[in-house]
Amino acid sequence: MLAIISAVLFFISFLINAADISTNDTFTSTNFMLIGLMVLALHLAGIGSGWNVRGRRS
Repeated sequence: MLAIISAVLFFISFLINAADISTNDTFTSTNFMLIGLMVLALHLAGIGSGWNVRGRRS
């Protein structure tokens, strides 16, 4: 799920950069790219993967 969010953020960053859209300081293509990289790093670290720690069964 985080990888899909990261891909969407990279695509928004690409559109802002390619279309040369003028945005305010918060929504620049660099900020979207950095947020996408952060989400991708969380995905690669295993955050949000949905795995559970299983206890021992007796």
